[in-house]
Amino acid sequence: MSGNSGFMIDQETIARRVAELGAEITRDYQGKEPILIGILKGAFVFLADLMRHIDLPVKIDFLAVSSYGKSTESSGVVMILKDIVEDIEGRDVIIVEDILDTGLTLKNIVEHLQAKKPASIKICVFLDKKERRKVEIEADYVGFEIPDKFIVGYGLDYAEKFRNLPYVREIRPEEL
Repeated sequence: MSGNSGFMIDQETIARRVAELGAEITRDYQGKEPILIGILKGAFVFLADLMRHIDLPVKIDFLAVSSYGKSTESSGVVMILKDIVEDIEGRDVIIVEDILDTGLTLKNIVEHLQAKKPASIKICVFLDKKERRKVEIEADYVGFEIPDKFIVGYGLDYAEKFRNLPYVREIRPEEL
């Protein structure tokens, strides 16, 4: 681990919680074949680990959106850079996202996917920063609730750096 003394979630804690989430989804979707829609780029590590813990036939697809640019603050303006290719009409969809903070991006994603007429949409987030919420939206599955810190690792980045860390940690000011 790094010499960082700020907020951190270690690799073992992440692995344990992701396995628990996979078991919850398996239980909740018995007899169904949900489509997991990962939000790129941040959710790809979480999605890869999560799907290996879901004991059901699942399909995956990806949606790429941009709302941050090179800032640490979400702009709330969501641009769809890559849409899903799976037909989700009448299907059970689970959006897999790295972090839920203001909710602006996720609210836009839900509205975008609802227009494609799925049977249901649930939200699974790795991290939830409830104190940052600006719109009413809640995740159905939450890995960890975290304080209002800017964190990186396990797929989360700052200006495309730090995604490869196997743990989550607060970014240090000198790294910005």
